[in-house]
Amino acid sequence: MLEGKAIVGETDMLHKMQQDALHLAAKALDIFEATESTDIARFIKKDFDRTYGSGWQCVVGTDFSSFVTHCHGCFIHFCVGSLAILLFRGAVNQADEANLLPNFEALHA
Repeated sequence: MLEGKAIVGETDMLHKMQQDALHLAAKALDIFEATESTDIARFIKKDFDRTYGSGWQCVVGTDFSSFVTHCHGCFIHFCVGSLAILLFRGAVNQADEANLLPNFEALHA
C-alpha cells in the first residue's frame, strides 16, 4: 500500500460515503500495486455500485484532468501519495437529455 494519509481535494459527499471511498481505496491498495490503476478503479467502482446503486465512475492515476457532471452528493476527488482518485456518480439533466434524443436519432437514421 502507498504510505501516507489520503488528502481529500474536493467533495460533496456525506461524511459516511467519503469514509467508505477512502477505506475502499486503502483496501484496493492492499490488494493491487499502485501501478494497477484500472484494477483499483474497478474495485472501488464495483463496491460503490453494489452499496449505493449503479452509475458510479472511477478514475485512478497520477496525471489526469477531468470535467464531469455528477449527481449532487456523489463526487469525491482525493489523493493517496502520488495517486489521485476521482469517484462520482454520473448525471444528465433530463431536459438536456430530451433535447439530445432527436439529434441522436437524426444522426443515426
